[in-house]
Amino acid sequence: QVQLVESGGGLVQPGGSLSLSCAASGIIFSTNAMGWYRQAPGKQRELVAAITGGGTTKYIDSVKGRFTISRDNAANTVALQMNSLKSEDTAVYYCAAKRPPFYGTNWYRGPYDYWGQGTQVTVSS
Repeated sequence: QVQLVESGGGLVQPGGSLSLSCAASGIIFSTNAMGWYRQAPGKQRELVAAITGGGTTKYIDSVKGRFTISRDNAANTVALQMNSLKSEDTAVYYCAAKRPPFYGTNWYRGPYDYWGQGTQVTVSS
């Protein structure tokens, strides 16, 4: 049984930092691409960042330079470090896993195969 369990959400002031973590089980973690999605109220879910097993990363423009995705294949975890947070980063954040194969420049695109339950991130003063 595949499980993705997120942790680390919460309330933070604008300009602050927050770190999310996702623990995976039931998959061959190192072969999966991992992604962090988010969904704000009234908006579509969007991919924020993704990382391959080898460490290649992809970010949406709005988080470049502020967010960092990383993974530990030995521990089956993926993290999202979020700095300089803005109110528009407020959303439910989801961890997702994508099974191989995936090729080329669109390797990070969906659909993803497995999802966590989500964790709320609220950026507010």
